[in-house]
Amino acid sequence: MKIIVILVLLIHGAIHLLGFFKAFGWAEVTQLTADISKPLGLVWLLAALLFFLSVILYLLNLEWWVFPAAVAVLVSVFLVISFWADAKYGMVPNFIILAIVVVAFCSWRMDKKISSETSQLFSTLDFSGQELVSEEELHHLPDPVSRWLKTTGIIGKPKIKNGRVKQKVLMKMKPEQKNWYPAEALQYTFMEAPAFIWTVDLSMMPLVHIKGRDMFKDGKGEMLIKLNSLVSIVNEKGDKMDEGTLQRFLGELVWFPSLALSPYIQWKILDDYSAEAIMTYKGTSGSGKFYFDEAGNFVKFSAMRYKGNHARKYPWVLTVDAYSTFEGIKVPSHLKATWQLEEGPWTWLDLELLDIQYNTALTD
Repeated sequence: MKIIVILVLLIHGAIHLLGFFKAFGWAEVTQLTADISKPLGLVWLLAALLFFLSVILYLLNLEWWVFPAAVAVLVSVFLVISFWADAKYGMVPNFIILAIVVVAFCSWRMDKKISSETSQLFSTLDFSGQELVSEEELHHLPDPVSRWLKTTGIIGKPKIKNGRVKQKVLMKMKPEQKNWYPAEALQYTFMEAPAFIWTVDLSMMPLVHIKGRDMFKDGKGEMLIKLNSLVSIVNEKGDKMDEGTLQRFLGELVWFPSLALSPYIQWKILDDYSAEAIMTYKGTSGSGKFYFDEAGNFVKFSAMRYKGNHARKYPWVLTVDAYSTFEGIKVPSHLKATWQLEEGPWTWLDLELLDIQYNTALTD
């Protein structure tokens, strides 16, 4: 995709140089039969320079490359109309570039929205007075949860106030889908004022991608998914979304073990290898069951969760395929998420952790 954008901009810019050359008599341009005055020749040069500037900014990964590109298209359209008989086919690349610019602008605008939301969550962080996790704090927890916390290596380490999680994911958008869509995702999770923001950019096919953002903040959940950052596919809020997003936050505490000590979470022992967690925060409640093996490793999370904002509850299950250690803390690093539906199980997410950073400042 990047090469296509660069080539279209470069070629279209080079074509506009022909009008400039003809106006000043620097080249014989048979494609343009009409006379071009020198002032209009400078307009042809302006369009070319704007297209070339857009390429440079694009190569530098500066999002605002779209603005000179948009102006270049407007100037080019003016020139095409002015020299319609010779230049009418130049409208085709203009339409292509305009479509690319619109999609890129919408992506930039969505990125700015996500960046602003993330900054707001970071504004509540206070890293002063960092406490260490002590073994005494585990005494009130069910035995399987206490064993798991010891297994993670969190004892004696700072309590986790936030985490930056980089993920490699495979996704299936529908139960009948056979092939996986690959993507990378980034999540920031916050513990003291429970919250997370998760963003994913998924390529479905050339020129078609999906950008999504899930967020939990102030006890409320939101899901926003857009096609090419332009057309909203999902934009959901509401009580069911609040509960389901809280349950996701709850299940992901296995990446942030000290979160098990949160005052918003109450534990209930089920047997020697499982316990139920009930979380209540700002009027939203949800629960889920955690399962552990004999060694104390977390192996499964299950919850009755709403599938969408207008559906009934179905079992939602996280299972573990592998573990890794980040900053001395052992966590599940390869998980699968499955909906247990009436027509059968739908494993829609295969997730691998690439990196976790704890108690980190905003870096994106």
